[in-house]
Amino acid sequence: MIYELREYRIKKGKMKQWLKFFEGEIVPFQVAQGMVVAGSFTAIKEADLFVWLRRFRSEGERLRLYKKVYESDHWQKRIEPKIGGLLNTSATVVTQLSPTPKSVLQ
Repeated sequence: MIYELREYRIKKGKMKQWLKFFEGEIVPFQVAQGMVVAGSFTAIKEADLFVWLRRFRSEGERLRLYKKVYESDHWQKRIEPKIGGLLNTSATVVTQLSPTPKSVLQ
């Protein structure tokens, strides 16, 4: 099992707009393509921090789903053009994680 922890910095004053876009467009599209979004979070003490977690069965599945999502016309024409207005994309941090043997996320 591979988890992907994605940390985004949202542009000032755009969090509400980002959450509506993320939950209303990004997540439904990615889930429809087979991705598993395990959770999403806002930081209590950092107004611009948004974190979310995706789960993949293997590296092969992750690569296949990346291609299916990010190379799709829908992503490239409808979703990606909106992202730059909401995120500070240069501050994005993506970390791949492996759950420990006794983790409930196994």
